[in-house]
Amino acid sequence: MVTQSTTNRSNYIKRKHLVYSLITGLIIGAIAGAPLGWLTHRYYYQQRLAQFLLCREQNRNQPAAYVDSICGRSF
Repeated sequence: MVTQSTTNRSNYIKRKHLVYSLITGLIIGAIAGAPLGWLTHRYYYQQRLAQFLLCREQNRNQPAAYVDSICGRSF
């Protein structure tokens, strides 16, 4: 016996649903991404500051122009 299967055509993804999914993803990404970006920036800022201060401390007896050329200027 052969049975005929009927397909339900109401399952199609509509453009409206795609737009809502995109907006939802952007909102969730902004909420999750902002704190992660802030924490990452803070970490690298502290690392750079520590390197700068250490370089200054190691070359404290040198002239200021020489120290600036080696260590760079403070941000």
